[in-house]
Amino acid sequence: MSRQAKGPRLWLRRARTDARGRITHKAVWIIKDGRTRLSTGFGPDDRRQAEIRLGQHLQSKHAPSRERRGNPDQIPIADVISIYLQDKAAGQARPKELAQRAGTLLAFFADPDAVRSQLKKMEKPARYGGYLSDIRGDVCRAYAQWRAGTPWKSARPADTGNEARRVSTAAPRRELEDLRSAINYHRREGYCREVIEVTLPEKAQARTRWLTRDEAAALIRAAWRMTDERNNRRVGRHIARFIMVALYTGTRSTAVCQAAIGPTVGHGYVDLDRGIFYRKAEGKRETKKRQPPVKLPTRLIAHMQRWVDKGISQRFIVEWNGKPVNSVRGGFARAVHTAGLGNDVVPHTLRHTAATWLMQAGVDIWKAAGYVGMTPEMLTERYGHHHPDYQIDAAEAITSAHRPRPDADKNTRVR
Repeated sequence: MSRQAKGPRLWLRRARTDARGRITHKAVWIIKDGRTRLSTGFGPDDRRQAEIRLGQHLQSKHAPSRERRGNPDQIPIADVISIYLQDKAAGQARPKELAQRAGTLLAFFADPDAVRSQLKKMEKPARYGGYLSDIRGDVCRAYAQWRAGTPWKSARPADTGNEARRVSTAAPRRELEDLRSAINYHRREGYCREVIEVTLPEKAQARTRWLTRDEAAALIRAAWRMTDERNNRRVGRHIARFIMVALYTGTRSTAVCQAAIGPTVGHGYVDLDRGIFYRKAEGKRETKKRQPPVKLPTRLIAHMQRWVDKGISQRFIVEWNGKPVNSVRGGFARAVHTAGLGNDVVPHTLRHTAATWLMQAGVDIWKAAGYVGMTPEMLTERYGHHHPDYQIDAAEAITSAHRPRPDADKNTRVR
């Protein structure tokens, strides 16, 4: 009797050495799929990333069934995720990111052994077969723990800050939201009649860290002076330019890095003649992350014009070796460390700083919201307490003479 195929799985290939014992090939996780062997590119310490790569492999080869079955006991969760990805990815603003998250979901939910193993670690009944009916609260919590590597609602000291909680809940919550959307789409299309609930991790609090004027100046100075110790070459001046643009426009880092000089297909651009930064690329789908045009400050226009005149910025505002910058995370982190700031300062902190400074300057809420690309409601909720007029009516009323209504009982007067 022939052995049953085990299906795609991970296998750790040991390091290989030559006759002298020197390592010629490092240990690496391999995807074994029948006779096929695919390297994940990740070593023994990166099992989680290898599992995500396995999920992407499963996603690429899986052909979901679109048979209309009413019973969720007969619907593989892999079909639900794959159908959603096939039908909805093209209409997403960032289809590649959706595909990556779907691959991560498949690496867990399409592998019953992985789910049961995680449930056992949590001392929960290891009941999971990979079908839609198996989506329960404990399975969702198992995913959050598997994905983040830390217990979901574990007790944390009060002084650990919000950053640790963000690392442990933000990514799995976003991915489980995708799973919920996939399940709801599957039901609306008529493939299943029953409503399946997805339990989400607690939502992390929004970051509130912002920079003072002195901190911002120190950060720009640190980036400007960064050098490569090997050849004493300046390697951080493009980071300094990025900081200036992001700080004084409140624009997200991706839009700053992709900003061209003049109209460019697929990119937002800066019109130096009119002094306007068109943050959203032409034809790009509008999303909740609003990107309205912004009027550039006069001083920033002068800086940008000088960068162009000197050939520092040739096609894009932020360039490295004549090419646009895809990411500034590494250089930004180094500048933060050099400036003596904490790990809670990230590129998005510059957007928080811009909104906070506008509130502290007493700028009208509606104008400030349009400038940074937020709704007035969000700006008020997150940054309104920085506005000088915040609670001014209450502050004045608490010390003013009390004037009771004519029909009020005299005995209730505050004396």
